[in-house]
Amino acid sequence: QVHLVESGGAPVQTGASLRVSCVVSGGTFGSFAMAWFRLAPGKEREFVAAIDRTGIITSYGDSVKGRFTISRDNAKNTVNLRMNALKPDDTAVYYCAASDNVYNTQLGRSDKYAYWGQGTQVTVSS
Repeated sequence: QVHLVESGGAPVQTGASLRVSCVVSGGTFGSFAMAWFRLAPGKEREFVAAIDRTGIITSYGDSVKGRFTISRDNAKNTVNLRMNALKPDDTAVYYCAASDNVYNTQLGRSDKYAYWGQGTQVTVSS
């Protein structure tokens, strides 16, 4: 059974940087495309970033382009999301997701991800 555990969420101030991580167990990490989505109160789930199996192809949501960076370490079964220049609008629960059945053109589609973590809270205060 595939299991995803996020960590690193915290309360920070506007302009701060933060890194959230996700460790995957119970599957072949190198076969998964990985993604981050977020959910804020009163809003729909939003695509944040994704990375393909090789780590070469990345994709970002429009609201985070240029500020967030996704990376993966296949040796540690880990995917990271580095978040810079954080804004109050970035406040949300951040979820890690894994897929072994997604094309690179579909990386931003939440319905293509079968495995999800429990989420980690990021709160940005002004």
